[in-house]
Amino acid sequence: MVYNSKIKVGISHGDINGIGYEVIIKTLADSHILEMCTPIVYGSPKVAAYHRKALNMENVSFNHVRGAQEASPNKANIINCIDENIRVELGKSTPSAGESSFLALEKAVSDLQKGLIDVLITAPINKHNIQSEHFKFPGHTEYLCRQFNAEDCVMLMVSENLRVGVATGHVPLSEVPRLLTKKKILSKLRIIQRSLIQDFAVTNPRIAVLSLNPHAGDNGLIGKEDQEIIIPAIDQARDEGITALGPYPADGFFGSGDYARFDAVLAMYHDQGMVPFKLISFDRGVNYTAGLSAVRTSPAHGTAYDIAGEDKASPDSFREALYLAIDIYKNRQIYREISHDPLKKFDINPNQVDENIDIEAEEDSL
Repeated sequence: MVYNSKIKVGISHGDINGIGYEVIIKTLADSHILEMCTPIVYGSPKVAAYHRKALNMENVSFNHVRGAQEASPNKANIINCIDENIRVELGKSTPSAGESSFLALEKAVSDLQKGLIDVLITAPINKHNIQSEHFKFPGHTEYLCRQFNAEDCVMLMVSENLRVGVATGHVPLSEVPRLLTKKKILSKLRIIQRSLIQDFAVTNPRIAVLSLNPHAGDNGLIGKEDQEIIIPAIDQARDEGITALGPYPADGFFGSGDYARFDAVLAMYHDQGMVPFKLISFDRGVNYTAGLSAVRTSPAHGTAYDIAGEDKASPDSFREALYLAIDIYKNRQIYREISHDPLKKFDINPNQVDENIDIEAEEDSL
């Protein structure tokens, strides 16, 4: 198996009126990126030129191609997916921006499914203006889960020292208790466990599970979901060989820094996981869709209309999304090879191997 061949990285341009093109252009301006992969932007050469001029970065050029098969391995490539007469209105949410977001995403996903690109990085979309008869989803995660016929997915936020998944995703807070079931939590834990092993090459992964209610419900005094739903799910996960610990109250768990002792964290709802993650890792955080047969990442930020076109957007999160997509793709190649030849093993760093743990002692200490 060859690991040094260039990976084809598809990039959907997102909302043309936000900072998507800015972070894409700033990332691809680094010549080292072209040594690592072959970038293919699904978007518009005209819109890209508009943003390059607005950023005064016209030295960054794109190779216009009709399809991924024509992409040059030594250049940043771009495929036109939209009407070239589209108008860029920086900082505004417009119907045409939403349509162009979807058209680029649709083409990129189609090529990913066909194997014409190896991984996909999605620039930020506006979840409101992209809605149409073709896109009726709360965000990328749900759309991709449907397109790849995955039974379930996890929105996993990733940084150098923290991975946080959510059980209920993009839903109203009022709906969380109803949607939270033992089956759902188990499904998320299974996906995270598998992802840690095959995507992140983690041996003996440990997953922390957060409580729904304050103080983990105080034995039913402040809600019964922790005792009746979350704890039974954790118990069954352990029976399946998943080292899941908890439930931990989120405030003390993140405030004390205990998250650093785990390979991943499963939060019960969106803001419970996203607020601490973005406080800790906003500038370099990555959104990864765990559970897909394909690899998709995204920067942890949104369209940032308020700074669009002002040369203020940091490309760090987008760059990390590109790096992570490449790393996961390679890890999956290695995992598949090992799975086919059980005599081969990962090179394990002894510092990463967890010692046998006393689960009850772990829980009592937090």
